[in-house]
Amino acid sequence: MMASFGHGTRRHPRSRGRTWSRTGTDRATLGLIGVICAVAGFFVLGIVLGPAAMVCGWLAMGRAWSGSRPTAAVVALVLGAIDTLLAIIWLSGAATPGIGMF
Repeated sequence: MMASFGHGTRRHPRSRGRTWSRTGTDRATLGLIGVICAVAGFFVLGIVLGPAAMVCGWLAMGRAWSGSRPTAAVVALVLGAIDTLLAIIWLSGAATPGIGMF
């Protein structure tokens, strides 16, 4: 006997663990990765690591401003924004003729 598509015996074909929900440890890990990227971005490749830290922080917060937010996620988002801004200022200063930023 053949089962038709979508009408199997299982009500939910995928287990809850495989639905890519960002809860618990996943959020904490993303927040920590974001903080590491932001701190490393102050020293090297800030224009790349700053936005990466912001994305990790945003995903760790659950893509929402309301509700409970892990501290590492907020730190990653803020430091990533500062890092990106400083990298843009540094790059614009390096592009102008003269001796550098000032």
